[in-house]
Amino acid sequence: MKRRHIISIFLTFYIFLSCTLFAQSPVPTKGKFSVTSASGKHNIGKISFSSNADANNAETSNEASSAYELTNKSNLFITVSLKRTLTSYLQQLAPALSIDSLSKVGNYQFSFYVDGKLIYQSNLLPGAPIARQQQTLLSWNKPLIDNEHEGAWWSQSAWNRFMVNGGNNALTEGRHLFKLELRSYVKTPKIKVGEVIATGELSMLVKRKPFVDLTSVTLSEVKPYDGFEVSADTFDQDKIKELKANVEASVFKHITSIIVIKNGELLIEEYFNGANRDSLHDVRSVGKSFASTLTGIAIHDGHLKSVQQQLDEFYKLKPFEHYTSGKDSVTLKSLLTMSSAFDGDDDDPNSSGNEELMYPTNNWLKFALDLPLNSNKYNGQWHYFTVGVMLLGNVLNAAVPGGLDNYAEQKLFRPLGIANYRWQYTPEHVVSTAGGIRMNSLDFAKYGQLYQNKGRWGNQQLITQDWADQSFTKHKEIPGRKNEYYGYLFWNKTYHSEGKSYETYYCSGNGGNKIFMFKDQPLVIVITATAYGNGYAHSQADQIVEQYLLPAIF
Repeated sequence: MKRRHIISIFLTFYIFLSCTLFAQSPVPTKGKFSVTSASGKHNIGKISFSSNADANNAETSNEASSAYELTNKSNLFITVSLKRTLTSYLQQLAPALSIDSLSKVGNYQFSFYVDGKLIYQSNLLPGAPIARQQQTLLSWNKPLIDNEHEGAWWSQSAWNRFMVNGGNNALTEGRHLFKLELRSYVKTPKIKVGEVIATGELSMLVKRKPFVDLTSVTLSEVKPYDGFEVSADTFDQDKIKELKANVEASVFKHITSIIVIKNGELLIEEYFNGANRDSLHDVRSVGKSFASTLTGIAIHDGHLKSVQQQLDEFYKLKPFEHYTSGKDSVTLKSLLTMSSAFDGDDDDPNSSGNEELMYPTNNWLKFALDLPLNSNKYNGQWHYFTVGVMLLGNVLNAAVPGGLDNYAEQKLFRPLGIANYRWQYTPEHVVSTAGGIRMNSLDFAKYGQLYQNKGRWGNQQLITQDWADQSFTKHKEIPGRKNEYYGYLFWNKTYHSEGKSYETYYCSGNGGNKIFMFKDQPLVIVITATAYGNGYAHSQADQIVEQYLLPAIF
């Protein structure tokens, strides 16, 4: 108790000294914290709002009730002034814990209200803001919305979760009263939540639905591209104009391209947000599907025997951590279908095999093979496991002649006429099949069309028809998603548009990147986007396909 008392006295003195020294300092700019009391004693316990990062220009509902318009392009920043540090509030909830421990089990709770109704509460995961900031800051300025730097801050993640979980529906066109409350919480192991430590209200005029004048929207001229002639088929041009206007008005955010191939010919080609036909797009986990393709080619060429091959055929596993005989029997098929017993789940931040824990290490292969198994939790069930796809890439790299990058060039990209592309590499300088391959949108469309052609391109059978069929088989059901499935590193779902159903297999990557290959329609759709880390990224791609592209084409 004495030690905690001494630390508390020291922190109190440090905060007092910081406030005195920085009282006349400028309020923080974007991305900066500040130890400051510049906002004044009358603002303690309050949240003020601004359309930019300058908290000196903060707008509250009392001072500027008609000043803030929420559009698809507007920004929204908050300045929070606290009476005490977050650590101090956490200590009230868990007095038995040390100061350093508190940042590992507690953080802010955000409560979002619209027109007096609680819409969503979000407990920020421990770790951001970092412990030092939790222990020292009395005032901070952060974005809820920053369209130029999306996904950069934990405050934006809280806002995005609010919007996905009811905010979009609550903030209809017109005037609303928005309210934000901050509390502290700890999880030890039950969650304890403190009283309100800061609150603010803002009168919002919501104008997110743009007026679309179709006469002012011009669709891009479609020109031939190597491998694709221009389609003579007709489509609902007004529907595509409406889509284009909505992308340009940021109803659909950070879209960089939309490509439609019908009957193997180029039907629609639109670019946005500075992208063009030559732009190389970082499509993140779309690249995982390429590992499936190259596995099929390697099996056909005899470099691999079958998908039933086990890890002990490629690695001596006993020297690695958490060895059990179960590791020996992990099959390539289980890596292709994300159903191995490795304790890895990217959707679980506490999983020992979460991809975010792999990236900082200097040996990704060792990270993968060191992982424990969890056969009780993963008994053949699907779980999103990036590390497993990276491991599959290492198997391929060792099995094929000349390494995987050279093999992919010779067997896939050169026959498709794809010359300009960029792989990412692991620390061991192996092609990273975890994702991140970059190429232009039309070359991604070629990859999709290859599967529509059952593995054939021109007069060459690049992938066997059997492998293409096996890849587009519903090997695993996706838990928690109704009627969604997983093949060999391809996803499966069915869209419903204007009373018709359209089943598709597709590649998918963070940010809303997609390559759709429709099962019963001669259709390939490519959507590239940079909405990385945002909850709306995939749902807006679904909307684009279901509400605009399919109705316009059929």
